[in-house]
Amino acid sequence: MDKHINLPLDDKTVSSLRAGDYVCLTGTIYTARDAAHRRMYEALHRGEELPVDVKNNVIYYMGPSPARDGMPIGSAGPTTSGRMDKYTPLLLDLGLRGMIGKGRRNQEVKDAIMRNGAVYFAAVGGAGALLAKAIVSAQVIAYDDLGTEAIRRLEVKNFPAIVVIDCMGTDLYELAITRYKKE
Repeated sequence: MDKHINLPLDDKTVSSLRAGDYVCLTGTIYTARDAAHRRMYEALHRGEELPVDVKNNVIYYMGPSPARDGMPIGSAGPTTSGRMDKYTPLLLDLGLRGMIGKGRRNQEVKDAIMRNGAVYFAAVGGAGALLAKAIVSAQVIAYDDLGTEAIRRLEVKNFPAIVVIDCMGTDLYELAITRYKKE
């Protein structure tokens, strides 16, 4: 059964999620990919503030295609999360509570998820046009010069995702490997 979650995330919600849970997210999420993550990381190391408050928020690793007429965004599928692994622990330590992407995360990210009571969701790769239907509005809020990799604020309604790594560090990908080997 799907869990319906209103964003931003809080302790109670995050602690109730388990790897393998299907969720529908409603509220505000932010997009950021490789170039935006690198810029935020460098800004923090220079002592500058981030262009978005990550505390209790969710970042979606996505760069959309151009919007069709009458639509707020084009195809909005996830990108490979591992490309953000270098930058993610710092953002989690600053209060980021959730990430949406696809693929596995390294141990440093898993440790930061557990340390900070966060969660990693996966969206279905290859389903970008379908995922875009859950996006009500999209607005570039930072790094406009990065084009599709600019940071966007998205308002989503019933955005479908799966909990891959929960706040206790349980990893759905690892569970699946273990189950597969047993069969």
